[in-house]
Amino acid sequence: MEAIIVIVLEAGRSAVDVALYTLLPIMVVTMVLLRFFEASGGLEKFMTAVAPIARPFGLNGLGVLAMLQISFVSFVAPLPTLVLMEKRGASNRHLAAALAAILAMAPANAVFPLAVMGLNAGEALLISLLGGLTAAATTYWLWGRKLSREPHNAEHLEQKVAEKFSVLKIINTSGAEAIQIVINIIPMLLLSLVVVTALRHTGAIGSLQALMAPVMNIIGAEPELLLPFLTKYLAGSTALVGVMHDLNAQGQLNLSLVSLTSAGFLLHPLDLPGVAILLSAGARLGKTALPAILGGVIGITLRTFLGTMMS
Repeated sequence: MEAIIVIVLEAGRSAVDVALYTLLPIMVVTMVLLRFFEASGGLEKFMTAVAPIARPFGLNGLGVLAMLQISFVSFVAPLPTLVLMEKRGASNRHLAAALAAILAMAPANAVFPLAVMGLNAGEALLISLLGGLTAAATTYWLWGRKLSREPHNAEHLEQKVAEKFSVLKIINTSGAEAIQIVINIIPMLLLSLVVVTALRHTGAIGSLQALMAPVMNIIGAEPELLLPFLTKYLAGSTALVGVMHDLNAQGQLNLSLVSLTSAGFLLHPLDLPGVAILLSAGARLGKTALPAILGGVIGITLRTFLGTMMS
């Protein structure tokens, strides 16, 4: 019992630390900027401009904006946009397509730190874009074809009168929304971190490494990929960057770890904490999870293939 309590408390501290010191600042700034963009009328103009290009991929303007946010801000930056999509009554198919694109794309908070270690950030972002568009298209037209295409009834939105708000009113309202989103994230984040912490305390990660080593040899993959692979899929991209930083500081970073191929299957939010966080953005997102994840897998597979071809 004592060991369980220790695991829960350690995971709880990590969850609160991530929520308050990593997610909350990004969420508040992103939400405030998004609301100002909306109040100024720029969001409507942007959505109108990109709609013809985005439509064949099953995306709307907000879906494209979410893709830009993950590419140049962070993997949590699209959360306010997903929330806004739900509030504006986007169909479940459009939600699934946008979520799939996000799950398949490389987040800026992983790409740019690894660029310092040798990753070609420009090519990685280009391949990421192609993977995201493929994930969105396959989700909208294939995996999510049974989801509703009809718009939902939009909530009574404050942005309809946002132009009448004072600057302070917009900041306070947006900040309160961002804080509420982060609070909603904490339970799922905590549960995912409990799993990761338990695996680490019980030595299961070391056992998984030993178990997977022969498989890695059979498929010709380098053993150095084991630790980053397990870290990424169990603990997320932020933990992966931390591991890579430590390896680099120790002079043990293999160039294969920062190749476009590795970026294809390592740099994306389709991991245990990432999925938990993104699904917390809205009630209807949970209904789109399976098609979006399938689409995300297709996008990540394409990214890995393209990365191998370009390496």
